[in-house]
Amino acid sequence: MIAPAFLALLIAIFQVTIYLFAQQVLQNAALESGRLIMTGQVQNGNVTQSQFATDVCPMVSAVFNCNNLMINVQNYDSFSGASATAPTLTYNNGVVNNTWSYSPGTPGQVMVVQLIYQWPIISGPFGYVLSNLGNGYTELMGVSAFRVEPY
Repeated sequence: MIAPAFLALLIAIFQVTIYLFAQQVLQNAALESGRLIMTGQVQNGNVTQSQFATDVCPMVSAVFNCNNLMINVQNYDSFSGASATAPTLTYNNGVVNNTWSYSPGTPGQVMVVQLIYQWPIISGPFGYVLSNLGNGYTELMGVSAFRVEPY
């Protein structure tokens, strides 16, 4: 009699734990990849958007499929003008077709690095809470905002 409720609780605990772990991995990758831009390594190395994605991939590959990772790098003149809100994902035949920005900036500019991933949610009580994309996925996002140092 208690077994179904106990198993449901146990599964929910595992789902929440994995979800939070994945979110933390993505956030740490956003901070580390932001540091590459903040210190001028990306600018001095003339790193392209695809090379930057290749540099970010090892930071998240233990948990995420790098082919599905979306990277948005934008520069602003001030923190008050910067936007770190989650972008609206647009779909074409079930595939995200957003055009992501890649502008690593110059010394003194404010940067926002966003790493976005569609995380699958298993149906059930947890799926009803987090499935914010309407397709069985929730949007995970790691964000880093900083000012580029003089280099």
